[in-house]
Amino acid sequence: MDMSVLSEKLGLSSLAEPLLIQILLVVLASALVSIVAQFLLRHAEKIVILTRHNWDDALIQAAKRPLSVIIWLLGTAFAVSLVGKETGAVIFDAVRPIRNVGIVGCLGWFLIRFVHHATNNIVAMRKAKGEEVDLTTIDALSKLARLTVIIIATLLTMQVLDFSISGVLAAGGIGGIAIGFAAKDLLANFFGGLTVYMDRPFSVGDWIRSPDKEIEGTVEYISWRHTRIRAFNKNPIYVPNALFTTIVVENPSRMTNRRIKETIGIRYEDIGVLGAIVTDVKVMLQSHPEIDATQTLIVNFNTFGPSSLDFFIYTFTKTREWACYHEVKQDVLLKVADIIDQHGAQIAFPTRTVHLETVGPA
Repeated sequence: MDMSVLSEKLGLSSLAEPLLIQILLVVLASALVSIVAQFLLRHAEKIVILTRHNWDDALIQAAKRPLSVIIWLLGTAFAVSLVGKETGAVIFDAVRPIRNVGIVGCLGWFLIRFVHHATNNIVAMRKAKGEEVDLTTIDALSKLARLTVIIIATLLTMQVLDFSISGVLAAGGIGGIAIGFAAKDLLANFFGGLTVYMDRPFSVGDWIRSPDKEIEGTVEYISWRHTRIRAFNKNPIYVPNALFTTIVVENPSRMTNRRIKETIGIRYEDIGVLGAIVTDVKVMLQSHPEIDATQTLIVNFNTFGPSSLDFFIYTFTKTREWACYHEVKQDVLLKVADIIDQHGAQIAFPTRTVHLETVGPA
């Protein structure tokens, strides 16, 4: 088909044939470069997947889509600029800033994808090695990196559009003061979340509770504004992060052992075997496979009670798991009961003796 005929059909009869040829060459070149780039990336991905590092894998994975978009963006912008130069239309003056904004957007998109893939790769690698993964810290750093990329990309976009960044920052400072007063609770929650991320008093999956507030459950999610805790009745509790800067938080998930602290009483008539019972209970605890003998272990006669001779047990289990702890505690108490029974003694229960005075005949 003659190029003049094609020009007529496309409504471009006023354009010279060499220009159409140049545009077609630009489009073909863009397609060819995009295909070659994707081909090279696929082969590079096969190579870097064999390395020990996660960053090169994330780099290749993140570059796939943004690189293709940038190639087509540059090709399209160049082709449109050729038309603009030929026609002299003012509208084509917008091609350059649009191209620059698109490039900044693609670079920001690439960096956000890189952070996402790098985070996933690090978590997957550590889990594969059986290492402990601090999801809270990784999530915090990932969010901070993405926020930084968005802020920088926004500032660069304003710069390429010829906005004065210094003026924007100055206006932002004045506006920030007003916004700070209006959204002080939101900012308090943001910095509270930052404190949680930095100090790490708890992580996702930890069981926490507060003696100051009726808060107890398992941490499910930590955002910049609130923390979601799943109570043991399965209700979700949404706690503003600012609250964690003013209350005491206990983290039982990080305890090293669980404690058994019990007071047991025997009858007063069994005082003769009390010493032997205390000794045997202590020996039993020291040899118990689930009791940590390296921790404090005390078994002593403690008190002359109102209706019993009381001795107390103070020891720690090796397990920290809640259900397993109660199994161990049950086993210990049953063994204590057996020891008391073996010595012919009995566990006391509250009793009252009434002495009736005999009065003679008047």
